[in-house]
Amino acid sequence: MIDSLNPAVILVIGALLIPILQGKLRTFYMLLLPVLSFLQLWMLPAGASAAFEMFNLTLTTLHIDKLSFVFAVIFHIATFIAVVYSLHLRDSWQQCVNLIYAGCALGVVLAGDLITLFIYWEMAAISSVFLIWARRTERSYNAGLRYLIVQIVSGLLLLAGIILYANASGSIEFTKLDLASPGCVLIFIAFGIKCAFPLFHSWLVDAYPEATVTGAVVLSAFTTKMAIYALARAFPGTELLIWIGLVMAAFPIFYAVIENDLRRVLTYSMINQLGFMVVGIGIGTELALNGTAAHAFADILFKGILFMSMGAVLLRTGKMNGSDLGGLYKSMPYTTTFCIIGAASISAFPLFSAFVTKSLIMEATAREGYKFAWLILLFASAGVFHHAGIKIPFFAFFAHDSNIRCKEAPMNMLIAMGIAAILSMAIGIFPETFYKLLPYQVEYNPFTVTHVITQLQLLLFSALAFTLLLRTGIYPPELHSVNLDVDWLYRKPGAYLAKHTMSFVATSEKWLFTSIKKLSFIMGARLHRHHGPQGILSKTWPTGSMVMWVAFLLGPYLIFYYL
Repeated sequence: MIDSLNPAVILVIGALLIPILQGKLRTFYMLLLPVLSFLQLWMLPAGASAAFEMFNLTLTTLHIDKLSFVFAVIFHIATFIAVVYSLHLRDSWQQCVNLIYAGCALGVVLAGDLITLFIYWEMAAISSVFLIWARRTERSYNAGLRYLIVQIVSGLLLLAGIILYANASGSIEFTKLDLASPGCVLIFIAFGIKCAFPLFHSWLVDAYPEATVTGAVVLSAFTTKMAIYALARAFPGTELLIWIGLVMAAFPIFYAVIENDLRRVLTYSMINQLGFMVVGIGIGTELALNGTAAHAFADILFKGILFMSMGAVLLRTGKMNGSDLGGLYKSMPYTTTFCIIGAASISAFPLFSAFVTKSLIMEATAREGYKFAWLILLFASAGVFHHAGIKIPFFAFFAHDSNIRCKEAPMNMLIAMGIAAILSMAIGIFPETFYKLLPYQVEYNPFTVTHVITQLQLLLFSALAFTLLLRTGIYPPELHSVNLDVDWLYRKPGAYLAKHTMSFVATSEKWLFTSIKKLSFIMGARLHRHHGPQGILSKTWPTGSMVMWVAFLLGPYLIFYYL
């Protein structure tokens, strides 16, 4: 154990060796990396930190307190599960990127200053896009490019906010901030983009369903949870977050009900669950922040189960639309069972994880007198049972028989789903043990008669409503369709405007050059234009590459120029 070694470094640096290893050695090495990183985390003393001076800045590359510790623990668990889930892959580079991205996410959680946070933030954005591009389809390439642009914009806003905040306060410590200064507002927006705030959320729905089978699982575990941690660290008690969170919890329900692509349903469900966490951060009490940390922990597990089960279905059938699936319980009974456990967990059935985590946020909302917010969260709780608790397992494994007969998921996938399922049930059965991991001391008993009966009633009436709507034909059928979301504004009108703007610029440039050339001949001068062989700097580079290199070059320059 090295007191100054950030566990994230073990994952990031260690992952670079994966492509050169083969066979069982590579398997053993990949399983060992998250174990070694976790042991380093566990053996570090409480309150451990590591800092060094560079360019008159104090960079705190490691900072552990109770809030960062709980997120670091679940990130390690998610990393190990993701490694197990990906063992069937022959693509060693995808396995390498999985661990690099997980390490960058862990680095965000353990960062003690804003500069270190920014570095890991950008590294996570750039590494994660390869999990989308690795699917190697035109749709995944386009979705990955849009994803990268959004993530880089988030990073540049974060950088600008850090510079303004540091100039105003003279500090780069990653601590509680407020919205009283322009720098903090920019940081807040940067966090909000990655957290999928309303109107900023479409990158998530656009990109995750186009990722690889394993990539979607890894993305679901880390990207938005980094932002949840950052918001909980920097903006607890910011009342604006309560109302943002309520919108996040409510509006995805309507999209998820009419969506046909089941992985896209899960992305809307993810926004719904993030809404609960954001509300908890906005309330900002110890109970509410405990609820946010606990629900983020549980969400990584049960959402992981659902993404893993849908990934197994996609691997074996090549299909993901509810209208194309059904009857798969006959071919994939174990995957069906794990999916049902994930559905029960996200729906907050008693003895499953969300029952003891989501209720912390609900209780904190009620105690602080936010009655309207409590009612919206209650509605959102019923809605999540509709679209994630019932729709996902029903249309994938039951409903009509699609006559698809396939193999069960690979053994490594079943083991990964089994680990997550056991942990989800363990949290729900032994909440007192789990609560000891949370940042603040918990005085809350989820298994009161009132809470159990109320939750069972909510689930019963929600299931009854689903059944009646389905039987009467009112429930939206699973159809091959495209649902319009905010991304339509930049994917259609935005793309049209960009295309014609570039065409106008090119035409204007050609006209200007021709005019100058004619003028030069009139004045007796000759305008020479270089037509030699193109070097690397004279070639046309893809937009995504240019965005990435601009961020790389501009970021360090601005940091060290202004600070």
